[in-house]
Amino acid sequence: MATTHANTAALIYDWNEKERTGPLLRRAPRFVDESIRDGIQSPSVRDPSIEQKMELVRLMDRMGVQAVNLGLPGAGRRAQEDVERLLRFIVEEKLRITANCAARTVASDIHPIIDISQKVGVPIEVMTFIGSSPIRGYTEGWDNERLKKHTHEAVKLGVDHGLPVGFVTEDTTRSHPKTLDVLFRTALEAGAGRLVLCDTCGHATPDGLRNLLNFARGVLRSMDLEDTVELDWHGHNDRGMALVLGLYAFEWGFHRVHGCGLGIGERVGNCSLDLLLLNLFLLGQLDPKQHDLSCLVEYVEKISEATGVPIHPSYPLSGRDAFRTATGVHAAAIIKATKTGDHDLADRVYSAVPARVFGRKQEIEIGHYSGRSNVIFWLREHGYEPSDELVDKVFAFAKAQDHTLTTEEVKAAIAG
Repeated sequence: MATTHANTAALIYDWNEKERTGPLLRRAPRFVDESIRDGIQSPSVRDPSIEQKMELVRLMDRMGVQAVNLGLPGAGRRAQEDVERLLRFIVEEKLRITANCAARTVASDIHPIIDISQKVGVPIEVMTFIGSSPIRGYTEGWDNERLKKHTHEAVKLGVDHGLPVGFVTEDTTRSHPKTLDVLFRTALEAGAGRLVLCDTCGHATPDGLRNLLNFARGVLRSMDLEDTVELDWHGHNDRGMALVLGLYAFEWGFHRVHGCGLGIGERVGNCSLDLLLLNLFLLGQLDPKQHDLSCLVEYVEKISEATGVPIHPSYPLSGRDAFRTATGVHAAAIIKATKTGDHDLADRVYSAVPARVFGRKQEIEIGHYSGRSNVIFWLREHGYEPSDELVDKVFAFAKAQDHTLTTEEVKAAIAG
């Protein structure tokens, strides 16, 4: 007899969708992966090999990430060689992903980008940045005239050589509107086609993001550029809000949001790109024809392997514990759902993320919080007949411990 599966969606009352007045996003979301630029600026990471970087770029493309920051060629010969090899790799493999590079607003940083672009015959978007906050200006001894001069010269240099230019104001979320107005207008008049608003120090709240976005739109509107110049959001996670702000950035109208795999980056990291993709998938905002997220866990694991940054056990989706439980109440519900043969039901009864969609599965373990159903399920899953005597034996052993048992510990208890 065929198993009848429940309509899982009908069994979940979704408060997230109540009182929504319009579409969640104004346009299809686009992403910039900063993992091999801002991500490897973390003091705890290892610079991946060029082969590892190529593998990551391939996965980015497969996931439908539209742009990748290949590095900062102005940092020296090694950085320049890596950027050139990666750009050639993108061309040779006919990847859809486009390239950009970071550069200070100085000619010595921009000329290497121009040279690499001309050698390979592919445009590179120049993401030229300058510190714009008063605290940075005071520390560096900069005034607005100096900032304006550097901005104009840098943007014009890239534009004059036929490259698209994005103007990046570092620490935008702590910058004075008078300074931003001058710098935005200077960059746009010099030909910048994009403004990148940066929460460099992870300072912003949702109110700050909205206020800054409205200000930038006002500048564009006053210059009649609102329909031609795009806005990017680049966020850091110092207050733990980077992912939330990335989602708000899309909802409120930014064209692109930047992030890094596993949330790596300066200090406590950038917006986690993999979690941004995950949440937009769960919200139904990603076209499956453009975004293959079946490799999302692999992408995070490769980031971890390449940089030496471990995946925390409780990290969403990719962490060891993401779909693992030893708690009796939780396990009992998952076990009951599993017995129906309905994998979607089993995935959703105690999880907001469908494990099997991403190549993961629910795992039932045994620990001091477990019930007898955990033990019975575990024994059957590992090929043991769950007799009352054996179940009692393992159950008593687990209750005497202070942690979730490893496979070896359970087997030792069975044999003991």
